[in-house]
Amino acid sequence: MHNLMRRLEGFLFAPDSDTWLSILRVGVAFQVIIYCLSLRAEWIDLFSLDRAGLIKRDVGEAILSASSHYIPRIGWLVDFATHFGATEQITLTMVWWSLLGTAFLLLIGLFSREAAIATLFLHLCAVKSTSGLTYGVDNFINIGLFYIMVAPLPDRWAADYWLRGAPRKNDHLQGFHRRILQLHLCLIYFFGGVTKCAGPGWWDGASIWRALVRPPFNLLPPETLIAWKNLFPILSISVLLLETGYPLFIWLRKTRTVWLVAVITMHLAIGLAMGLYAFALVMITLNFAAFGPDFSFSRKLTNTARQIGAPPAPV
Repeated sequence: MHNLMRRLEGFLFAPDSDTWLSILRVGVAFQVIIYCLSLRAEWIDLFSLDRAGLIKRDVGEAILSASSHYIPRIGWLVDFATHFGATEQITLTMVWWSLLGTAFLLLIGLFSREAAIATLFLHLCAVKSTSGLTYGVDNFINIGLFYIMVAPLPDRWAADYWLRGAPRKNDHLQGFHRRILQLHLCLIYFFGGVTKCAGPGWWDGASIWRALVRPPFNLLPPETLIAWKNLFPILSISVLLLETGYPLFIWLRKTRTVWLVAVITMHLAIGLAMGLYAFALVMITLNFAAFGPDFSFSRKLTNTARQIGAPPAPV
């Protein structure tokens, strides 16, 4: 039992560099910035009670309250601002600028911890108030923001690292947070794969066909889909193998590179074929942050940081 605990401790707290955190911070912050810019023209219409469409913010927040009264929402910020005489439109505009500003601070690594907390809170407010119009990408962005918020900041590529001085290193704590992210992804892919295995549509290719012909994801021409119809069962079974085998083959040194490249290729294909660019980006970011630092590219980043004056960290 003592040897088992030592091996478990060695696995969870293996010393690591902060390269994974740099990748995660930059990738997720960039994604939130894209989220803000993509909704700039519709932001007021999306959240304003006076100008919203059929699904208004109060309906979404009422449904949200049925689950919990403590989930952040835009209504909290609007109600708070009314005590200071701010109108709903002014408050929503300030929320947009605040989310964009905190995401930019997180991107460059200035006030990293505070920016991560504020970005997570504001992003949660926005996506939870429009839960009827969102999909899984928002949950994965929140997952990434959560790991950034609790991780040992700042990383060596953050502005805080250079302006405030290098903090005391804790390579074991870096390794622990990265390890939890790795295990989290293993659970996500494994249970996603098991769920797909339970449906017959993922064994004969019907699920992929339905996904590609369903608006607004029907970007590929119908004649192309018909010409490739014999590939759908092969692609479906490949997705099942990739996801269910992820918790095993991503850890084996001989198969880690193949599995990571295959998973990233899968998400790229989903993004390009269905227009789910944001979903593809966040999943690639999470995967590369969790398992990408083991490759030579990350070692070159470490050597570059050494050359420009940053203290070395083991990879």
